[in-house]
Amino acid sequence: MEIVSSLVSFTVLKLFPFSRASEHKNALSTKKMEEKALEVYDVIRTIRDPEKPNTLEELDVVSEKCVEVQDLGDEEYLIIIKFSPTVPHCSLATLIGLCLQVKLQRCLPFKHKLEIYISEGTHSTEEDINKQINDKERVAAAMENPNLREIVEQCVTEPDD
Repeated sequence: MEIVSSLVSFTVLKLFPFSRASEHKNALSTKKMEEKALEVYDVIRTIRDPEKPNTLEELDVVSEKCVEVQDLGDEEYLIIIKFSPTVPHCSLATLIGLCLQVKLQRCLPFKHKLEIYISEGTHSTEEDINKQINDKERVAAAMENPNLREIVEQCVTEPDD
């Protein structure tokens, strides 16, 4: 019986430090993802609405909660943004998604993949718009249109202080 008790104690003592190390590593990883999400949010919050003189943050189209970052390894990250148009029939939701794409591609200093979605239940045609704003060919074609490109530039350009 003493031998079994000694083996159990030995096993617990050997495994417990690994458990603590694993918990510490997970906590550091979670903190790093939260910091990356705040970095992403800081980039998108100042994008201006195409129709109104407000930013997407001021209109609650984007918030800190709408940004999720996942580690893909090799210093690459998956960024998922779920934004909420101001009304369920917003005709400019696709344009807002395009502005998010453009600004993040230009401003993020780290390697990333980007997925942008309309928050579930916040737009009448969210599925169609989600497909459009995540289709690289459609995004590239839209940015070739000079009128659309000008609107996007006005929305993503930082105001002069």
